[in-house]
Amino acid sequence: MRADPRRHIPGTDTLLASPEFADALRSLDRHTVKSAVVRAQQLARTGQITPGEVADVALMSLGTAGSTIRTVLNATGVLVHTNLGRAPLSRAAVDAVCRAAGHTNVEFNLSSGSRDRRGRGALDALAAAVPAAEDVHIVNNNAAALLLCALAMAEGGREIVVSRGEMVEIGDGFRIPELLESTGARIREVGTTNRTRLADYAAALGPDTAFVLKVHPSNYRIEGFVADVPLAELATLDVPVVADIGSGLLAPHPMLPDEPDAATAVRSGAALVTASADKLLGGPQAGLLLGKHVLVDKLRRHPSARALRVDKLTLAALESTLREPPVPVAARLDTDPTELRGRAATIAERLSAAGIDAHAVESHATIGGGGAPGRWLPSAAVSLPESVAPRLRTAEPAVVGRLEHSRCLLDLFAVTPDSDTALIEVVRRCMS
Repeated sequence: MRADPRRHIPGTDTLLASPEFADALRSLDRHTVKSAVVRAQQLARTGQITPGEVADVALMSLGTAGSTIRTVLNATGVLVHTNLGRAPLSRAAVDAVCRAAGHTNVEFNLSSGSRDRRGRGALDALAAAVPAAEDVHIVNNNAAALLLCALAMAEGGREIVVSRGEMVEIGDGFRIPELLESTGARIREVGTTNRTRLADYAAALGPDTAFVLKVHPSNYRIEGFVADVPLAELATLDVPVVADIGSGLLAPHPMLPDEPDAATAVRSGAALVTASADKLLGGPQAGLLLGKHVLVDKLRRHPSARALRVDKLTLAALESTLREPPVPVAARLDTDPTELRGRAATIAERLSAAGIDAHAVESHATIGGGGAPGRWLPSAAVSLPESVAPRLRTAEPAVVGRLEHSRCLLDLFAVTPDSDTALIEVVRRCMS
């Protein structure tokens, strides 16, 4: 009878006592290291890795310098992948974060020696990027921006008017109506799921109306017998209109003609625009608020604003993202599909020469992160056996692809050309 390979999985105490785990145990607590070993053992029990790979997989999952955050090559074909940290920072933004790691002038005027407006550089850069906005403010994410709008403008249980077709749920069960209602505001739904008219909004307005909220349905599309109200028409109503554009596009982009942007929203009459900085803008996680000075100032002065503010590292990265283009997200959007096909062919040829079952194939990519729902972008991928996927995910650097038709596809849309060599080497190691 053939021996069960699971009998060869090394024991937990044996691994923890081995010299190769000494450094990990010195820099991390024993519970963290033991948990990594147990997870790797479970991968071996389910046949995703071999018993001989348990130690390497456990060590790689622990990361370095006491952090479990690891570098990942995003070969999923999703450019702004929420589970993989959304937008990668530009080189300039990374350098700015390093400079800001110590003491900084984040809230100090070096010329006068006195206190200064917090994050003035990032605020000035955002204002310059969207000159149509009278004022700007920065909080820690887009949900915080909406929360602050509700807290400052709908206090006392006032009403926020929203179309039923825009009562959205995004990742991890997060629902915008529940966020707004948690502030004590009341939601007034108008229209139907697929059709809402200006008259529906007008009929709902009253003395308790705080504002009309226009939400971009960023992670789904309703097609067919549909109707919604453009911002310019909503702006004719006698109440402020808050436009949640979501993805953080500050100006129109030729590749994304249907994606709303902040500049257009402000010019169309939105009193306030909220957006994310870590999606199509390509910066760190932050929530952007742009619009009328009187409203932005009201939000800035609300007591909750301090609890929602961003730290010095975010401010530094955001300013550099705005002042020193291009950023990786923008560069990937501008990539010629012919270049992607050529890279996929070269990678597949080099892997095939090493005896690996690899093929270059046509693929499709998407924006992700709540941007341009339903829009597919032409791409190219390297097709590998499905069985290699778990090994790639636990390699160094980790490589995350996607599974289609019993194959592991490494889509190159979000992979920069200077990562191709590393990608080839990781695949070779995992399939040797």
